[in-house]
Amino acid sequence: MTKSRIRRAVIREWMALAPTQRQSAQQALAFAADAIERYKLPRSRRTPCAVIMAWLKPRTGRG
Repeated sequence: MTKSRIRRAVIREWMALAPTQRQSAQQALAFAADAIERYKLPRSRRTPCAVIMAWLKPRTGRG
């Protein structure tokens, strides 16, 4: 699976959660840890957790 497809899948799963389950950075971090288990990201200079957190950051909080 390519990085862009993994990104889309992770964001889709995150946005499918109830708004109360995706409000804080701690919730995003727990979700990222689970996503790392499910998806194998290609090698990068950043850690897999940092990559996923960068994807989720704009979508965290009340909106």
